[in-house]
Order: sequence, then C-alpha cells, then structure tokens
Amino acid sequence: MQRIMEPAFEILYLLVGLVISLIILAKASGRKSFVVFGIMGLLLVFGDAFHLVPRMLNAWGVGGENIVAYLGIGKLVTSITMTVFYVLLFWFFRLRYGKKTHVALDVCVYALATVRIVLCALPMNEWTSADAPYLWGIWRNIPFFVLGVLMVVLAFIWAKENGDKRFSLAWLAITLSFAFYAVTVVGTKFVTALGMMMIPKTVCYVWLLVMGLVAVLKEKGEPEIIGENNEKSKF
Repeated sequence: MQRIMEPAFEILYLLVGLVISLIILAKASGRKSFVVFGIMGLLLVFGDAFHLVPRMLNAWGVGGENIVAYLGIGKLVTSITMTVFYVLLFWFFRLRYGKKTHVALDVCVYALATVRIVLCALPMNEWTSADAPYLWGIWRNIPFFVLGVLMVVLAFIWAKENGDKRFSLAWLAITLSFAFYAVTVVGTKFVTALGMMMIPKTVCYVWLLVMGLVAVLKEKGEPEIIGENNEKSKF
C-alpha cells in the first residue's frame, strides 16, 4: 500500500504546488509581492522534487545501488532551497506590508540563511552515506529553526498590525510545518515511522501557497501594500 499511496501523494503535491505557483505568477499583474510569492512556490516545488523523486523511485524499488546517493543529494538540494524559500517569504511579507529596510532584521535573516546553507554544504554531513551522522542533522538545522521562529513572529505581528485576514494564519502554517519537521529530524533515527510527519509538514506548505492563491485572486485591482499601520512596528 505504501508503494502506491506515498508516491501518489508526492506526485499530487508537486502538481498542485506547480499549478498554484504558475497561477499566482500569471495573476500577479506586475505586483512585485506576488511575483516573489510565485517564484517562492516554484522554488519549493523544484527543490522538493529533488528529494521526492528519489523517494518515489525507492518506493517502487527502482534506482539500484545508487538510490541512497540520490536520496542524499536530493535532501541536500531541498535543504538549500527550503532555506531560500524562507528568505523569499520574508521578502514577500516586507513588500506586502510596505516595510522599509531594517538593517538588524535583514542581517539576522540573511546571516541565519547563510550559516544554514554553509553547514549543509560541509562534507561532514555525508549526504550520500547510508549512515549519515545524526548530530550533523541537528547542527545544520539549528539556524534553520531560529529562522523559522523569526518568520513566525514576523508573520504574526505584521499580519495583525495590518489587519491582513488572508495571511492571518500564515504564522500557524509555518509553526506547524517546523513542528512536524522537528519531529522528523530528531525522531526518525529512533522511530522510522516518524518520517511520515513529512506529510502533514507538506500539507502546511500547500496551505501557505493556497493563502497566496486566494490573495492574488481576491486582491485584483487593490493596492499592493496592505494596511495603513506600517510604521507602528519596530521591525
């Protein structure tokens, strides 16, 4: 059953994510925030495909002796693209709420993303090994989780102060996605079944993309910048 259900879910996710992202780009009508959101969605699908396609091959018993290497390289690519995904999400929110450059905040976001990518690129991760170091899976995710917490706080504060109903639950989608991801990273080594937590994690990302789709369709002809309280926040 898993050989059928897991690949089916992954194919459906990739197709839905691709279609939603392309619609957002097509309906952006020059609005920079939605152009960024659409690109963000495409990056999500592109990066996840590197990880999910080898998983499908593995479920079908295809890929031979190199499947472990394919899975490892896919995880590396996905780890990097997911990091960039959150940088683009940061840009989207800043454009949507008309936020000016904040040096300390920008440095924090870019520094965390850079450290995460550098840690992922280090050979000590042994991505192509069947027995990759567990602790390195923890170390490389620390700056990623800090970045996630920062994005949750910003998404909550900015949406609330600008009365943005369409992204009022973006903070929750991000929170849940990181919670499910944390369970996978920490627990899969001990309980293999916890790897299934990647499914609800994926659903959270689709939920976030759907928020963008609803917004781009409903806000046609409206001002690109949402809310009138952009100067109230310290961020």
